[in-house]
Amino acid sequence: MAPTLLLSQELPQLDYSLNRTRLDETWQASLATLLGLGRAAGADLVEFFLEKVNYVSCMAEEDAITSLTPRLSSGCGVRVYRGKADCYVSTNDLSFAGLRTALEKGLAILGLALPSPQSYIPQINLELLRDYATAKGKEDWLSRCSSMQEMSDVLLQANQALNQYASHAQSRRAVYFRDWQEVLVAASDGTFARDIRLTQSVGYSLLCADGTHRASMGKRSGNTSDPDYLRQWDFTTTAQEVAESAGKMLYADYVESGTYPVIMANEFGGVIFHEACGHLLETTQIEHKTTPFLDKKGEKIAHENLTAWDEGLSDKAFGTIDMDDEGMPAQRTLLIENGILKNFIADRTGSLRTGHPRTGSGRRQSYAYAAASRMRNTYIAPGPYSLDDLFNSVEKGIYCKQMGGGSVGATGEFNFAVSEAYLIEKGKIGKPLKGATLIGTATDIMERISMSSQDLGLAAGFCGSVSGSVYVTVGQPHIKVDGITVGGR
Repeated sequence: MAPTLLLSQELPQLDYSLNRTRLDETWQASLATLLGLGRAAGADLVEFFLEKVNYVSCMAEEDAITSLTPRLSSGCGVRVYRGKADCYVSTNDLSFAGLRTALEKGLAILGLALPSPQSYIPQINLELLRDYATAKGKEDWLSRCSSMQEMSDVLLQANQALNQYASHAQSRRAVYFRDWQEVLVAASDGTFARDIRLTQSVGYSLLCADGTHRASMGKRSGNTSDPDYLRQWDFTTTAQEVAESAGKMLYADYVESGTYPVIMANEFGGVIFHEACGHLLETTQIEHKTTPFLDKKGEKIAHENLTAWDEGLSDKAFGTIDMDDEGMPAQRTLLIENGILKNFIADRTGSLRTGHPRTGSGRRQSYAYAAASRMRNTYIAPGPYSLDDLFNSVEKGIYCKQMGGGSVGATGEFNFAVSEAYLIEKGKIGKPLKGATLIGTATDIMERISMSSQDLGLAAGFCGSVSGSVYVTVGQPHIKVDGITVGGR
């Protein structure tokens, strides 16, 4: 154990006893010393993010396993703040010397240098380790997960089930991945926290063709914190659903372009709110002044019937976290209440530069990325209406049952393909339609979401932004959009 005060020249002789197989309290002394070194050099705040990853993915195409990809990695990201400026350096050298070198480079980028040899270096007084992994029984999660052999067996059986139910199948694919991550966060404000995360996803992709007719359909689900997740996957029911949807879309008529009232299904239908509005509420957008909601806190930005949340607490949801990647405990953040903008989504840097309070939303893909304000589980809240209320309010419109891919501009302009759609006539679901694309802007569509049903559903998603790709949940109940441009033929 290093003394409370030591000279800068003594640092190279320090010998810390670290647990190399775990990121735990044995790292406290070395990290406290390095944090003190950064503060003595003139940094306002220093943060270390240590990570170990054990990842594997498996793919079955037709009746063969075509990919089995394991990945092991470890490393550390060092962030240094000086005023409102910051820099980020990452390394896969987790020795004391390696971490010190990364810190030194970060300091140098901000014009700071290590203290002179005769300078005293105080250790930072870190809090007692907040160990979510131990407290919540996560230590054995990795050993309890499915083996590679079991992954392969399940996916092959799943593809056989899909072949049984699908007609005119040209391509059948089942994909699974498991991502186990151990993290340790230490910062010079006293933060010292550890967690283990287990994120899994499994799903189908099906392509059907009959002459000139084509239909592509997929379905993916995700989970956190359940080592038995793959074993419990009901691939037979999922295969039936995917095959049925693809069969209906195979011979569907093309939608006619126009402006229609639209009923959007629950679960993954929430991707439009995530993309068209959620990103515009992140402080990264406020910093760059690229959001139309920049100065709208406390003002009406949506229909009075719309309330929306972002949180990290829903049990086993894909974006659920016990703490964010800056060591802040997860919480529930009310974004919009009855149409009024209540809060933004903020990480440490976003809070520093915009003044909006942190929301436990500092997230990153890995130690190679600096944390940024990112969504977790983001959804429109249930409303007072029944499904019959929604459909009976539409004389002629479109039911968007499943959303596909799309794109969103920096200020909220979007277009999203609809992979499964149906005509609504006099409140009844009619013939299937394909080729529909929803086109609009965030500011417009938020004012037109006039009805929400009571059947909130969440769906797994992947979100890319400045801090890489992270696991998120999108969601909503069935909603009615009073009018939206639908592109088609």
